[in-house]
Amino acid sequence: MGGKEIMIHDSALGPHQEILTARATDKKILGKAQDGGIVTALLVYALEKNIIDGTIVAGDGKEAWKPEPIVATTKKEILKSSGTKYTMCPNLAMVKEATRRYGLEKMGIVGTPCQIMGVRKMQAYPMGLRHVTDKIALIAGIYCMENFPYDSLKAFIQDKANTTPEKVVKMDISKGKLFIRTSDDETAIPIKQTHGYEQSGCRYCMDYVAELSDVSCGSVGAKPGWSTVIKRTDVGCSLVDSAVEDGVLEVTETNTGKFGLEMLRKLATNKKKQRVKNVDKALDLGLEVPFTRSDLKEDILENR
Repeated sequence: MGGKEIMIHDSALGPHQEILTARATDKKILGKAQDGGIVTALLVYALEKNIIDGTIVAGDGKEAWKPEPIVATTKKEILKSSGTKYTMCPNLAMVKEATRRYGLEKMGIVGTPCQIMGVRKMQAYPMGLRHVTDKIALIAGIYCMENFPYDSLKAFIQDKANTTPEKVVKMDISKGKLFIRTSDDETAIPIKQTHGYEQSGCRYCMDYVAELSDVSCGSVGAKPGWSTVIKRTDVGCSLVDSAVEDGVLEVTETNTGKFGLEMLRKLATNKKKQRVKNVDKALDLGLEVPFTRSDLKEDILENR
């Protein structure tokens, strides 16, 4: 770790320079954030080191567990917005406002793989976004297999966990189950029971690990309380390395076996393969999807 690494071009996990297992050292962050608290810790660190002067995150909305995008410019605001929300938050809707209303010159963005792809498209084709995309300083991605409309999530909570969103203190996906926790109970819903309730676009998304981000992370491949961190760009590598050196993150040995990186690679590959099948099925039915068969085959299916 440290110094510039060699870029690895990986058909399953996307381009990256290094993969490590880490967690935040700040107990306050660990108490509020998801898993190892990596994204929260990195955003706070980047803010304190003047790498960013604010960041777009999924904040609390008017309804419980229905997030709304906010521009966080303080550690307190970042901490308040920590933790995974399992329904879509339109973070990219705040990109212009972050620069024009809040005056950010070095913007951070947190998003799911589809949102990160949107950011990179903005940067490549900045039509209507002049003097905006050049202010994006950090893009942090979170692993995502699929996301749910709010009404679906609310139905899970009410029908499967026999409670209301207002009483839920945390939700988490691990070991093939969606865990819904209240202050005095926990319900585990097999992920198979949630299929068909996801956002329609999730059926065609090929990206599990936010391949186009500067740095991405999630719990898969790491032991409980830790996260698997994928350092991708020079920006992401520099930030993570500095955070480790300054004691903001601590690192442990990475599990490369079947419950570690092999599991992460398997899930990422399986998502790509399943989405290829979904696209083929949609095309056979004459439905409009933003792919052709020739777009998908070579890199994705070489791992069959």
